[in-house]
Amino acid sequence: MDSYRLAVIAHISAGSIALILFWTAGLMKKGTPVHRKVGQVYLLAMLGILLSGVPLVSAAFARGQVYGGLFLGYLLLLVSHSCWSAWRSIRDRRDRRRYFGPVFWFLTALVATAGVSISALGLSVGSGLLSTFGLVGLSVGIGAWRGWKRASNDPKWWLKEHYGAMIGNGVATHIAFLGVGLRKLLPAVDSGSLQLFAFTAPLFVAMAAAWWLNRKYGGKPAPRQRVDVTTAVEA
Repeated sequence: MDSYRLAVIAHISAGSIALILFWTAGLMKKGTPVHRKVGQVYLLAMLGILLSGVPLVSAAFARGQVYGGLFLGYLLLLVSHSCWSAWRSIRDRRDRRRYFGPVFWFLTALVATAGVSISALGLSVGSGLLSTFGLVGLSVGIGAWRGWKRASNDPKWWLKEHYGAMIGNGVATHIAFLGVGLRKLLPAVDSGSLQLFAFTAPLFVAMAAAWWLNRKYGGKPAPRQRVDVTTAVEA
C-alpha cells in the first residue's frame, strides 16, 4: 500500500471519528468533565484530518488538479483556524489579550486572504461554488474583528468564540461526509447538484445553529457603566 492510500485511509478514519464525536459532544451537557474530554478527543481527530490532508493536497497538485489542490488547501486553512480557536478560547478564557494574539491574527489574515483569492479564482473560471465558498474565509475575518471588538465588554466572549469555532468544524466534517457519501448513495443524481448541496446545506444548518446558540448563550454584552461626574463630586 502506497503512502497516498495510507493518507486517504487516515483521512477518512479521522473524519469518521470526528463526525461521531461532534454529535456526541454536541448532545452532552456543556461544561461537564465528560463533555470536555470528548471535545479534546474530537480536536485530536480534527488534527488527524489536517495532517492527513496535507499529502492529499500535494497529490492533487502532482496530478495537475490545480484548482482542486487550491480548494482543498483552503479548506485545511479554515479547519486549522477553527480548531485553534476552539482550543485556545477555552485555554485563554480568562485572558482575552492572549487569545487575540499574533497566532490568532496570523491565521485569520491567512484564511481571509485565501478566501478572497478563492472567490476571485471562482469568478475567473466561472465556478459558482468556488466564488461563493471563498466568501466563508472573508466572513471569518470579519467575524474575528467583531469578536475582538466585543470581547472587551462581553464576559461570554470566549464561549461565543468556542461554539462558533466548533460550528465551523462541524461544517467541514459534514461537507466532507456529504461530498463523498451522497455520490455513492445517489449515483444517478447529477454530481454537480450533489456537490452544491453537500457544500451549501451544512452552511445553512450552521447559520441556524449559530443563531440558536447566540439566543441561548450569547445575549448582549454588558453595557459599560458611565460615572456621573456631578454625583461623584457631590459624594
